[in-house]
Amino acid sequence: MGVAVELKNIIKRYRELVAVDHVSLRINEGEIFGLLGPNGSGKTTLIKCMLALLRCDRGSIRVFGQVMRPDAYAIKQRIGVVPQDVAVFDELSVYENIDYFCGLYIKDKSDRKQCVQEAMDFVGLEEYQKFYPGKLSGGLLRRLNIACGIAHKPDLIFFDEPTVAVDPQSRNRILEGITHLQAQGATIVYTSHYMEEIEQICNRIAIMDHGRAIATGTQEQLKHMIKNTETITVVVPQLTKQQLDKIAQLPHLYETDYHDVSLRLRYSGGEQNLVQLLEYFRKEGIVFGQVYTELPTLNDVFLEITGRKLQE
Repeated sequence: MGVAVELKNIIKRYRELVAVDHVSLRINEGEIFGLLGPNGSGKTTLIKCMLALLRCDRGSIRVFGQVMRPDAYAIKQRIGVVPQDVAVFDELSVYENIDYFCGLYIKDKSDRKQCVQEAMDFVGLEEYQKFYPGKLSGGLLRRLNIACGIAHKPDLIFFDEPTVAVDPQSRNRILEGITHLQAQGATIVYTSHYMEEIEQICNRIAIMDHGRAIATGTQEQLKHMIKNTETITVVVPQLTKQQLDKIAQLPHLYETDYHDVSLRLRYSGGEQNLVQLLEYFRKEGIVFGQVYTELPTLNDVFLEITGRKLQE
């Protein structure tokens, strides 16, 4: 597997603000690489640096093995960009918008016509090709934005928060489309502050906070970086202090919280945690209700690594 993008020690400052702080990443060809972090964490700035739209204060960027510069037109021909803000022309129809952006890369009219049609079909806009942007819903506008960025069939595509303020149906269609682009061979860089989207489509993830890439890996690799491996929640009407002290001594248990008949236990390791807990309840004759067991999520990873929730 080749390397699509390689960043080494990237720093970008805006006067006193360090927007990107010593970021080094490697994005492999053919993967969907997620940049996960809250608004203001440096995701969009980092993408602009990768595209040479911003000049870095320090560090190096290579795309498909070549140094990325503002005039690296041969590389940019292979790149598609779907920006966070919808960037289309209100004076042009759906078809004309896609044709315009595709024409920046493909000059042959016959080839371009086929690419435009395929892009419209891909995002489900064939019925709206004569519509103007002002007549489209937010979800359809987002789809048009995507079609404009991918019509020339780029090898590397940047999606910057493409599902912001869209309806669930459009969001699902966008995510399905991105995985289909990957299946066709494209490399995807996907930024979001929506945890569930990153979990759904990304092969590897970089968690960003305050301009830094603080953890990178697959979902499983990231989840193994934190202490919590399992959380068990049980509805228990009444527990004595002595019983709570006994429960706290169970193997692999590192945190116990009992509040309003809800017993919440956090474990680090162990494969029989629930079995051991229920066996203790049986021996003690403790009456309990509903039982929930949860494996760690990316939200748990983000919370433990940064000390705060993603969308605070």
